[in-house]
Amino acid sequence: MTDTSTPAEAPPVALRQDAELIAGVVAAAGRGLVDRETVAEVVALCAVAGEHLLVVGPPGTAKSEAVRRVAGQLGGRYFEYLLGRFTEPNELFGPVDLRSLREGRVEFETAGMLPEADVAFLDEVFLGSTAVLNTLLGLLNERVFRRGGTVLASPLRVCVGAANHLPEDPALAAFADRFLARVFVDPVADARLEELLEAGRRPAPAPIEARQDGPGGPDDRLGALDRLAAAARDCELDGVTPLLASALRRLRAAGVPVGDRRAVRSQRLVAAAAVLDGRTVATARDLWVLPLVAPTADTQALARDTLGDLIEKAANQSLAHAAEELSRSSAARAERLARTGAALLADHRGLPEGRDSRLRLEAALREIDAGFAPADLPTALAGIRAELVTAVAPS
Repeated sequence: MTDTSTPAEAPPVALRQDAELIAGVVAAAGRGLVDRETVAEVVALCAVAGEHLLVVGPPGTAKSEAVRRVAGQLGGRYFEYLLGRFTEPNELFGPVDLRSLREGRVEFETAGMLPEADVAFLDEVFLGSTAVLNTLLGLLNERVFRRGGTVLASPLRVCVGAANHLPEDPALAAFADRFLARVFVDPVADARLEELLEAGRRPAPAPIEARQDGPGGPDDRLGALDRLAAAARDCELDGVTPLLASALRRLRAAGVPVGDRRAVRSQRLVAAAAVLDGRTVATARDLWVLPLVAPTADTQALARDTLGDLIEKAANQSLAHAAEELSRSSAARAERLARTGAALLADHRGLPEGRDSRLRLEAALREIDAGFAPADLPTALAGIRAELVTAVAPS
């Protein structure tokens, strides 16, 4: 008998395992990055959705570092480049293949270049020349590289573009629109400077270099990402469509520009959020992704306010920081605090007794108590709180 099952029909346990694996990848990538967890998580969201991400913020705000760490933990082929006015297409897409040229064919050698990358980061992406951006546009849209006689299917899961500010040139609008999701970053707040300085003294997590088979290895991580992407394409959206349509109408009425293409493709982010939460059916819990499609920082803030009652129960087990940042919901805050507390407890158990470790546990306890009255604590978070209390109690 032939197996005709689809990824969406896979047992929920397997889906949850893949979601947990990717959540672990993102958590490892974000460890030591202060206030950049959302960037790392939205990279994973877009990779599952099959969409691209634009990160906007001033220089020196760890935009490239967050993406580099996610790619390193996934273990795939990574391509990174800083674009300028004089960047040549060959610098991104590869040089002319001289052997083919001698035979009268114009083909390109793409090994190690953008067309063969699994994850790509392009800094100052709007500074590229017309020739660069036109070629890039086709690659982003179709995941196919076409230049001269070379036609190559690209394995690109996600391309992250970065810029210090959004372009003002209307000619760049069509290109910018290919980046469905937007994340806006600012320098770390003054209140967290000690945390930033401490993190800056610690070495970054070692990137995965050896490509090994088996559970937890780089190949398995990319496999989990691809299985989640396949499940997202088959995710059941019918039940959430009326809510999604209502949300989009509200955004348009509030003055948030959401064109037809962005409205349709926003469904991919909703589906990706659902499968990363371990489900094959999207619900209102997944609508926290909608502010990502707003084009500017101001319209994202407006989108959060406009959709407040629709996303008040939004949350995500794998992308806890991003869900909280974009929804401001108590459910998302509880997910994030529970995940953060569990990670702190795990670290604490592996460290010798010390003041710094204890202070982190106490800070987590204070944040839980500041955010939730005892009667309102979700069960999972109540359990984490109890463990934290035990861990900080005098021995």
